[in-house]
Amino acid sequence: MDRRAFGLGALATLSLSACGSAGPRFLTYNGPEVTSIVVNKGARKMYLLHHEQILREYDVELGFAPSGTKVKRGDGRTPEGTYLIDRRNPRSRYHLSLGISYPNSQDIAKAKAMGFDPGGDIFIHGQPNLRKEFKRAKKTPDWTAGCIAVKNEEIEEIYAMVNEGTLITVRP
Repeated sequence: MDRRAFGLGALATLSLSACGSAGPRFLTYNGPEVTSIVVNKGARKMYLLHHEQILREYDVELGFAPSGTKVKRGDGRTPEGTYLIDRRNPRSRYHLSLGISYPNSQDIAKAKAMGFDPGGDIFIHGQPNLRKEFKRAKKTPDWTAGCIAVKNEEIEEIYAMVNEGTLITVRP
């Protein structure tokens, strides 16, 4: 086998390893950089991309009123548009979370023009840490208040792969 082909194959292989077993696992990632995230709300899918190459695909759950874009606090909608991953929270009330830079200036202007507070605190996160909330989430599709939820094992992988500043596009 050509050494270059072997090296590229090895580089493209996802390499995740656990660093502990209590609470959230903090994994390390040694694969291609995640350059963007795309969420297709209608298909309930999220893709981690390295330029045009799909690195990972996940099923997602959305806000409790998933049709349309978020307009105001409490509407249960997941925002649509282009944002950045702007923070990481290892002590989230959900199993790890990555913050999304909603609302942007356009979201704020649109909400203000309609007399609303645009809301905020939109994240990609795992399942609820509280047992009561976890039971409800298991029974209800699209159970978040507007966030993007995945399984706990998946958020551990996503948390390891995605850096602050990563572009995220949420499509209808």
